[in-house]
Amino acid sequence: MRIKLENTLNFAKKTRNQKNIQYIIIHYTGMQSARVSLNRLKDLKSKVSCHYFITRQGEILRMVEDNKVAWHAGKSRWKSKQNLNYQSIGIELQNKGHNLGYEKFSKIQIKSLVDILRKLKRKYNIKKKNILGHSDIAPLRKKDPGEKFPWELLSKKGLSIWYSNKREKSNYSNIKNRRDTFFKNLHKIGYRYFKINKYSKNDRLIIKAFQMRFLPKKVNGRITDKTLKISHLLANKS
Repeated sequence: MRIKLENTLNFAKKTRNQKNIQYIIIHYTGMQSARVSLNRLKDLKSKVSCHYFITRQGEILRMVEDNKVAWHAGKSRWKSKQNLNYQSIGIELQNKGHNLGYEKFSKIQIKSLVDILRKLKRKYNIKKKNILGHSDIAPLRKKDPGEKFPWELLSKKGLSIWYSNKREKSNYSNIKNRRDTFFKNLHKIGYRYFKINKYSKNDRLIIKAFQMRFLPKKVNGRITDKTLKISHLLANKS
């Protein structure tokens, strides 16, 4: 695996200890090209950066050293953590995103991602459940890496959580208080930005964020039987 240096000054000047790196957050750039993306990541006025940038051709560029805090997560929450920049490494994947023509990630791009994830996971002893998408930690404002990102493939390589497809006897259509049950499951998994016992206009965005990751072919913002089942299976593994 070859990593090219493409440094930016968009990072916090204070260094962090290796033990502080507990998460990896995956993003897409949401811009027209690699060059446009790199220009923004290197623009001091943007206050946006990442540790690694992976092009559609599979080239890995290191933008910020691992022991520096890059500005990629923004306002975010996961379990007891808030504003995850300090605890995480950010990886940007070149992709136009939902607003400019969302495209399937290239095979060589994902291969490079798998390579760097394996290296980082091993180096910093990061748990696979702590490899997350931007929409996991900021579901009210972010969609990346989106429903075309191959989370299931990553799970087969030990780089993500997933659920068992084995048949269960449980009948999820008969569960009462479906909303509360679902959000209790999400809270146990790690999702935030909701109240378990109180409906919110944000519910639909959070449901969609969950579906984009774990039920990508049926992202509708509704708590279907399948959505509820998957949340239950994942919560029991957390």
